[in-house]
Amino acid sequence: MSSFQLLGLIIGIVLVDYFFDQLLDFFNMKSAKSKLPMALEGIYPPEEYAKSQRYLKARSKFSFLTTAISTSLTILILVLGLFGDLHIWLSDHFQNPIVHSLVFFGVLFFVSDIINIPFELYSTFVIEEKFGFNRTSLKIFLADKLKGYLLVIVLGGGLGCVLLWLIFEWQEQFWIYALIVITVVSLLMSVFYTSLILPLFNKLTPLADGELKDKINAYTDRVKFPLDNIFVIDGSKRSSKANAFFSGMGKKKKIVLYDTLIEKQSQEELVAVLAHEVGHFKKKHVIVSMAISIVQMAITLYVLSLLIFNENLSMALGAEGMSVHLNLVAFALLYTPISKLTGVLMNMISRRHEYEADAYASTTYDPVPLQSALKKLSVDSLSNLTPHPAYVFVNYSHPTLLQRLEHMNRFKK
Repeated sequence: MSSFQLLGLIIGIVLVDYFFDQLLDFFNMKSAKSKLPMALEGIYPPEEYAKSQRYLKARSKFSFLTTAISTSLTILILVLGLFGDLHIWLSDHFQNPIVHSLVFFGVLFFVSDIINIPFELYSTFVIEEKFGFNRTSLKIFLADKLKGYLLVIVLGGGLGCVLLWLIFEWQEQFWIYALIVITVVSLLMSVFYTSLILPLFNKLTPLADGELKDKINAYTDRVKFPLDNIFVIDGSKRSSKANAFFSGMGKKKKIVLYDTLIEKQSQEELVAVLAHEVGHFKKKHVIVSMAISIVQMAITLYVLSLLIFNENLSMALGAEGMSVHLNLVAFALLYTPISKLTGVLMNMISRRHEYEADAYASTTYDPVPLQSALKKLSVDSLSNLTPHPAYVFVNYSHPTLLQRLEHMNRFKK
């Protein structure tokens, strides 16, 4: 396939992906109902439900705008050959191929992030503020940006340097060694994320002694889940939305509860939420998801190895010869349909895992407080309770609230 044909294919994939996502977003926005289904009646007070509909429309319209702009910019850059122009300009200043590639991706990252900052500010300080979610100050926003840049430079740059060295050193066989490196890094991140990365942005404090901790310990002892690390995260300094998550493996495993979750949920509901997170561990969901991700990464890297030294790909993006970093950009765009399919598959598996964790919590604790907790979480975050089925199938990593409630009803005594 010629470079011109490849450019046409890349632009076609970008456009098809854009219209597909926009169509799903449109269906999802139109699926909102003015009246809740009978099974969900009473979850939302009428004024809060109307507010959730306005929130959905505001987020959807904002998404339409930002996606249209980003897609238009991508196509413009491709048509004008600006990726190739940047490559040629940098080649006059950086002779080492690894340094050349790292600077290339660094420029792309920082330029795209700067372009995106106004939209982030509007999302945080206008939309989220309007609907009562935002608690982020401008100081925190800027500090998060600077810390994020530091992580990109240190961790992203370090990993990028290793992967690029493997490409230049091992040529088409690089994917085997790259898979090993990425797997090791993923395992380390899983184990140490809450210990090393998360504290850069949030404060984690051990759950204080008291009635809640006693109830949690009583439950974990009963289900033989040794847990010494229960932490509270200060999520309230950025948003009023609540959450909880499980992280780590072995002695490094932690359950993290948002302070906003503790503030809004009863102790019974909090133990039920924790039981759900324990269910993920007991059912080995973390290990299964990681194994699937490794297989997915192996396939991606192998396909990349077939294209990484294709000169026509580089020329399609405006270069005069073969360039590894341009081929990486081209591959990311060409691989979009496959990554979309694998994303759908991962979401299907994730939704199944959520059902299994709900079932575990329902059978080892009680489905009623878990149902109550999920209802509160949905209302407090102004969730769309009637999403379009196609949008759910493609984008949701969790079942809808109605699906989860109906699934847990079978466990009620």
